[in-house]
Amino acid sequence: MFQLKDFEKCVFELSKLPGIGRKTATRLALFLLKMDKKDVLSLTKSIEALKEKITFCEICGSLTDEKICPICKDTTRDKTIICVVEEAKDVILIENSGNYNGLYHVLGGRISPLDGITPDVLNFDKLISRIEEGNVKEIIIATNPDVDGETTAYYLKKILSDYNMLKITRIATGLAVGSHLEYSDEFAILKALENRREI
Repeated sequence: MFQLKDFEKCVFELSKLPGIGRKTATRLALFLLKMDKKDVLSLTKSIEALKEKITFCEICGSLTDEKICPICKDTTRDKTIICVVEEAKDVILIENSGNYNGLYHVLGGRISPLDGITPDVLNFDKLISRIEEGNVKEIIIATNPDVDGETTAYYLKKILSDYNMLKITRIATGLAVGSHLEYSDEFAILKALENRREI
């Protein structure tokens, strides 16, 4: 069997990335091999910097290079609205839609019993704390419109139902059932936010 230790190691490491199987990892390793050395070094340095300098905001859980992210620090944002998303990448997608000026809360995943992801491993407690200590008037639930996303939305609605002063909305039309935010364009996300419905 044809094997090169260092090449196989690279393929193995690349195949750990989400959505990357062995065949794709092999193609990527071959592509890296053909790249200029300076470009490969630039790539590895950017990955190292990512791990060393980028972290998650202490307030909302989004990406930041400081303790508090720029969105949470921004005094011009509407502090009365919090958009709840599954992952930090969803914040980037909604921000790119260009029409949302509230705050965010990143759960760090979604409830998925089959994958062993239960509510206690997600960031629900911090959301409750933010609601109790602030002047939050609306929670927009922007979890993905698939089975696990809907389960998470239902759980959120349930735990927030005691807060009578709170308006709870769900992103609506613009996103097809079963789709994900990351596969939607900015216009679809914008429409989903504009047409959110109270639940």
